[in-house]
Amino acid sequence: MRRSINFAASIKCVAILMLPIALSACAGLWPSSSDESRTMTYTADRAGANQPFPNNYRTELLAFMKTYLNNPVGVHEAMLAEPVQRSISGHVRYVACVRFSPRESDGSYREPRERAILFVDGRLDRMAEKVGELCDGAVYLPFPDMEKMSR
Repeated sequence: MRRSINFAASIKCVAILMLPIALSACAGLWPSSSDESRTMTYTADRAGANQPFPNNYRTELLAFMKTYLNNPVGVHEAMLAEPVQRSISGHVRYVACVRFSPRESDGSYREPRERAILFVDGRLDRMAEKVGELCDGAVYLPFPDMEKMSR
């Protein structure tokens, strides 16, 4: 009798521990061999449909940068290029390029960083740290709102 109770309890524990694995597999969090090149995005993909222009790109970018930077105060040399359409992995996306020098923890500044901001369905989707060709030919204009950010 005692062995059957321990065995039943063990099976129950294993089932409870396996539940999150099974649920994440159903949700598609583990890519299959055919999904290796798939990237995770925050918004749904409309598979090549015309993308709307991200009208609130400045506001969304500032809100994102407040969470992205360890210290958003004191950014120098902030520059922004207006979003343009680019083909990314076979999908047309609006991409805005941003260049800035964040303040380091010791108060110094490094060389300016360049990032590409990708938009899907008119909303900020993700930031690419390796811009490659995404920002080639970008026309940067001063972005004083980023230099005025606070915590």
